[in-house]
Amino acid sequence: MSNVKDKVVILTGASSGIGEGTAQELVEQGAKLVLAARREDRLKELTSTIKENGGDAIYKVTDVTSREQMEELAKTALDHYGKIDVLVNNAGLMPLSFMNKLKVDEWDKMIDVNIKGVLYGVAAVLPSMREKQAGQIINISSVAGHTVGPGMSVYSGTKHAVRVITEGLRQEEALAKSNIRTTIISPGMVETELPNTITDDDVLQGLDTSELTPIQPKDIASTIRYAIEQPEEVSINEILVRPTSQQG
Repeated sequence: MSNVKDKVVILTGASSGIGEGTAQELVEQGAKLVLAARREDRLKELTSTIKENGGDAIYKVTDVTSREQMEELAKTALDHYGKIDVLVNNAGLMPLSFMNKLKVDEWDKMIDVNIKGVLYGVAAVLPSMREKQAGQIINISSVAGHTVGPGMSVYSGTKHAVRVITEGLRQEEALAKSNIRTTIISPGMVETELPNTITDDDVLQGLDTSELTPIQPKDIASTIRYAIEQPEEVSINEILVRPTSQQG
């Protein structure tokens, strides 16, 4: 029997890309999903599809940059399902730009979504997980959290922060013997909407991906499932997943 079955999973950024793929992967394994994103039309469509196929899911429109909305998301999960087993902090932005373009508003948005959104998610679920003495927090970082290149400075900084925060949390919860597992998933190039947020023409011109076939959201989804389905005494702490031909 899959260790994913009947687990209650909160999934942010669920309306497309890795989030949507992960929802489909986990519900096939019998997970109960609480889907969160800002686009209600997509959440409603995904939830309906899951239910039509016999799955169990609810959704809540949520902006991860709001601590109050993240707390409401956790409360919704607890009120509906009575517990939170897993949080997947997947929501993220990637408006790459050269720093001399001074796209400060975009820097702020990345910090708010990629870092604060993760922290607000952790803060929303940690109390109930500690009370239950069990749980798993999966934070989506990036290969860019391990390396940096021109135009990636701020984005790489946010994704490195996700890794550091997650590792610090792992050590704290291991010390507390709370049985809370933490996992960092660092994708390489994936076929998602993330590049659509790039407004710097120089960065766009430099993105030569013609010889690189991106992996699909389902490939990251299966990695997330793998981390969840391990026995409770096994904690998969970090996984990098790249296209085979990706160098950096």
